Amino acid sequence: MNAKLQTAKYILVDYISAALAWSLFFIYRKYSYEDQIENIFQAVAHDQKYFFGIIVIPLAWILFYFILGSYKGIYRKSRIRELGLTFIASIIGVFIIFFTLILDDYVQDNYQLFDYVIVLFFSHFGLTSFFRIILTSISAYKIHNRIIGFNTLIIGGNGKATNIYLDIENQFRSSGNKIIGFLSVNKNADYLLEKHIPHLGTYEEANRIIEERGVEEVIIAIDPSEHDKIRSIITVLGNSNIIIKVIPDMHDMLLGSVKMTSIFQAPLIQISPGIMPHWQVFLKRVMDIAISIIAVFTLSPLFLITAILIKLGSKGPIFYSQERIGIDGKPFKMLKFRTMVENAEANGPQLSSDDDPRITKFGKFMRKVRLDEIPQFFTVLKGDMSLVGYRPERQFFIDKIVEKAPHYKLLLKIKPGITSWGQVKFGYASTVDEMIERLKYDILYIENMSISVDIKIMIYTVLIVFTGRGK
Repeated sequence: MNAKLQTAKYILVDYISAALAWSLFFIYRKYSYEDQIENIFQAVAHDQKYFFGIIVIPLAWILFYFILGSYKGIYRKSRIRELGLTFIASIIGVFIIFFTLILDDYVQDNYQLFDYVIVLFFSHFGLTSFFRIILTSISAYKIHNRIIGFNTLIIGGNGKATNIYLDIENQFRSSGNKIIGFLSVNKNADYLLEKHIPHLGTYEEANRIIEERGVEEVIIAIDPSEHDKIRSIITVLGNSNIIIKVIPDMHDMLLGSVKMTSIFQAPLIQISPGIMPHWQVFLKRVMDIAISIIAVFTLSPLFLITAILIKLGSKGPIFYSQERIGIDGKPFKMLKFRTMVENAEANGPQLSSDDDPRITKFGKFMRKVRLDEIPQFFTVLKGDMSLVGYRPERQFFIDKIVEKAPHYKLLLKIKPGITSWGQVKFGYASTVDEMIERLKYDILYIENMSISVDIKIMIYTVLIVFTGRGK
């Protein structure tokens, strides 16, 4: 499958649809106050706004679709869902065009403005939906008839794994899974599934095999005796940008965890790689930049006062830069105001506590009201951190945490933050065990990640700063 070519097709038909819709709207607008129909096309042809609009407006629509994530998962589109998303996008887009380009038009009465909006909306929605449904239907036909598909691994090698493999292979209409092999959970001499597909290794090797084989989906189909490994399997797979599907049991079905995506597909719980919708990811980054710029300018006097007090209070630099681990396990430099004496870690990495003698008098106050975190707004602007995420740690302590809580690696799917759910609920951690205790809140944040949750965490952080309740 050529995802880039398919994306290019969607972009092309979206551009053509937007250009045709603008042309139909412009012709109607001219028709509403031109007496002779033969003059309409001449009037359109001589109007510079038409040519400006036919170039710029389709490009604006495509940018808008990128923000909404319309070009993500290009081969996994549902026709009904595509129709609904196009309808909502058309309403928002036409609403923006109305207030920026149409509202100041010369009209005989307000009803004419309403006509303009209706014509533009149905032209744009109708044309865009028509072309998109054609492309989506062609892709669906190829997937259902096994012309194209998604490389898939099964984790598990016995009863449940064999059953789900046979279920997928015998589907009346293919779900698109091209099963290339399986990974075992425990080391056995024989596996039932080995009669049908090759045994490629164990689940510990999943990341390497996923990269080498271009795997897009993994189906976890382990037997009850192997359920104790489920957390380890999810943790290993957490570093890969793939779709994970799990065979549900009756308990999951009764709780409503199993969401049907197709009449003919096997019932599976799907864990998508995208934690937030694409438009929320975009909005989160916009919020990071906007709030950080405002904070840098408004807090600049506090920057200066804090820097002076640090310099007067103890010897050493004003700022403290330390390597931390961020998204996808990539290291970055985190900038903070110095709260400890100079060379505080001369004997190696150490965690601090409330009564740590290395912390200066002013440093204790800074930590209590989170004043030491202010320089991190520059790290957010750089893109290494977000306003809300999880508190980044050094590799030394991550290795110790992972020994006891391997699911810590799930945090590395997102950017770390200046503040976090764990920071609000727990505060600073002075031991590895406290880091693990705080971890549960950060995992909960990932499971409930959204713009609204970010706003709540930021509000609580501000309250902690002003009330001095920080730990």
